[in-house]
Amino acid sequence: MSLSATLTEAYYFFRNHISQLAAMTLPLLLVQVMIQLWLGNEMIQADVENPQFGGIHAAAMMALLLLFSTLIAALTVYLEVRSRGHDVTTAMVFKQSIQFVPPLLLAGVFSGLAILTPVMLFAVFGPMWLVGLVISFYLFARLAYVNFMVIVEQLTPLEAIKASFVFTGPITTKTIAILMLYIPLSLVGGTLSQIAAQVGFPLQLITDTLFAFLGLFINVALFRLYMVNRKTDTPQSDDTHTEV
Repeated sequence: MSLSATLTEAYYFFRNHISQLAAMTLPLLLVQVMIQLWLGNEMIQADVENPQFGGIHAAAMMALLLLFSTLIAALTVYLEVRSRGHDVTTAMVFKQSIQFVPPLLLAGVFSGLAILTPVMLFAVFGPMWLVGLVISFYLFARLAYVNFMVIVEQLTPLEAIKASFVFTGPITTKTIAILMLYIPLSLVGGTLSQIAAQVGFPLQLITDTLFAFLGLFINVALFRLYMVNRKTDTPQSDDTHTEV
């Protein structure tokens, strides 16, 4: 399947199920963005020469990781169930996804460290950080399917990381192309967030939450690419592109 067809089908799915996706993800995204904005403000106000970060900041970081893992677990379970043509309620999604939060959290920490290591290592060489950034983005693409491996394939975190790296071999270019959508989304979202911040915190919170929600389209596109390329004996429904 071509990349344009994958994105088109992902768009139809996102559009057709936007109300249920919003009901399921917006509460989590709202809390997540609130914590991110608070942490960002704390970093801005911190003393550059003697930054003070205590237990409350560590707790906030852990809360972010937990919220993100819960969000991804719920979204992936919803995508997987709908891809099989089944209807599901938000309560049912969270009830089924809660079991995947611990392995997703662990897999996220491992894969996150693997992705960040190159850019951090090359940063000590000045301009060479660009090389590290390219390597990190490449690893980001190769590990973009870890959550699908944990939930759909029900692999352990380390097995999921290995499986994602192997799986992306033939579709690395398409995966990178989809992930590149984060760039314009981040640029537009960041600009509007700065404008909204001048008006007030509530508007900035709403703006950032809205763009975080729109960013979920990329996860939908990745899942569609994953489903049409995974090797399985179980026939898959084409719900992700039907205009229900």
